[in-house]
Amino acid sequence: MLKPSLNDLEKLAKDKQLENKKYFDKLKKKTPKNLDYVMQDLHDAEFKKTDCLECANCCKTTGPLFTSADIERISKHLRQKPQQFIDQYLRIDEDKDYVLQTVPCSFLDIDNTCFIYDVRPKACREFPHTDRKKFQQITDITLKNIPICPAAYNIVEEMKKKMPL
Repeated sequence: MLKPSLNDLEKLAKDKQLENKKYFDKLKKKTPKNLDYVMQDLHDAEFKKTDCLECANCCKTTGPLFTSADIERISKHLRQKPQQFIDQYLRIDEDKDYVLQTVPCSFLDIDNTCFIYDVRPKACREFPHTDRKKFQQITDITLKNIPICPAAYNIVEEMKKKMPL
């Protein structure tokens, strides 16, 4: 499957939104026993051919949630006190979670690399979450990630072929 360009991705995702939502609703009602294995295989296959540094759309358009462990780890790496890190980079959103004050991400370099890659937030490490255990429980997150991430789009399209419901 060809990787959709970022220009096409939003439209493709919008066109498939209802189809994907219906598919995921069925998936939750009747979850295949091998779902996690299939998702792991699809995720691994996609990321063998996907270079996130070519895109970095997730870092440019959305921000991760920061757990207290993330804040501790990153502030230590930056040689800051956790409160200094929070004051400089984060805000509390409507769900009472710590998120970036601005996007694109403050830690994204011009070549799409991350200044804090080795200590990046858990949400960044796991994005786009297509290899998570009990995938059927995070389909809402996946629906939000499809218009952002070409790999997530491809994984879901392959998933629908491999596991028609």
